[in-house]
Amino acid sequence: MQTPMERSDLTEDAKMEAFLARIDRGEKIEADDWMPDDYRNQLIKLISMHGISEIMGALPEKEWVPKAPTLRRKLAIMAKVQDEMGHGQLLLRVAEDLIAPLGKTREDIMQDLFAGRLKFHNVFHMEAPTWADAGVIGWLVDGAAIITQSMSLDTSYAPYARALHRICAEEKFHAQHGESIVLELAEGTEEQRQMLQESITRWWPSLLMFFGPPENGNITSNQASNMRYKIRSQTNEELRQIFLKKYLPRIFHLGFTVPDDTIYFDEAEDKWVYQQPDWEEFKLIVKGKGPRSAQRLHLREMSYEETKWVRDAILSFGRQVG
Repeated sequence: MQTPMERSDLTEDAKMEAFLARIDRGEKIEADDWMPDDYRNQLIKLISMHGISEIMGALPEKEWVPKAPTLRRKLAIMAKVQDEMGHGQLLLRVAEDLIAPLGKTREDIMQDLFAGRLKFHNVFHMEAPTWADAGVIGWLVDGAAIITQSMSLDTSYAPYARALHRICAEEKFHAQHGESIVLELAEGTEEQRQMLQESITRWWPSLLMFFGPPENGNITSNQASNMRYKIRSQTNEELRQIFLKKYLPRIFHLGFTVPDDTIYFDEAEDKWVYQQPDWEEFKLIVKGKGPRSAQRLHLREMSYEETKWVRDAILSFGRQVG
């Protein structure tokens, strides 16, 4: 039976009106439902970037699997890396359903990444030279990710919402894992505390950039359409303020600082006032010009090419069975 939006006698405007009415009623959109091209494209951009960011985000911590200080820490960070890769695969599967009607496959997503057409989160272009970085990534970067992902738990696109419920549940364990590393270092020697302070200082600009540029009173067209489609429900700056309110007091309580002498909490405005990071640098980083962009992309592409035989074997087996 045809839904009202699938009737051929309806104009595109009428279909859009019916689609928005569904969203306003709180209904969820499934992969095989009719959806406007703009909605599909916004989801493809968001979910592809999220999925690739999960995969690329495992690489900084992967570097610490053989170098973690104890066997228990090695096992914990290795499990975390496996989780992140699993999250990426889950999200790319969601993205595949969206791009299939366009005649595209996961191969197209990967080639977009290698060609620089698909971006991933700025934080995963950065260096992680010390064990403290593994802690800060888990505690603060994953903490920022949880805030962003939680915003979309009630997203209008049902497959993404289902994936996010699983991912957020696991990310909470990741944040606890990072926090345990941070607390261990904070309670350690002066050298360990100094290493942790240097890591917080090193990651601070990237953490501010994580949520994207502030709106400065204007919501971008992409944000506006995503909020109208109920793909997201909060702006970049609203998310950043949630992060600052949650984590800055904890950083200060542990006796550490951030590299911003001007930062303060404005009681009247109920917000943190902080020094803006270099947003021009942010643009360069997400375009693949960060400190470790080239190395991480090379590693991902090399790994993808080396496992091509597995994908080919699966396809061959599928044809034989079919």
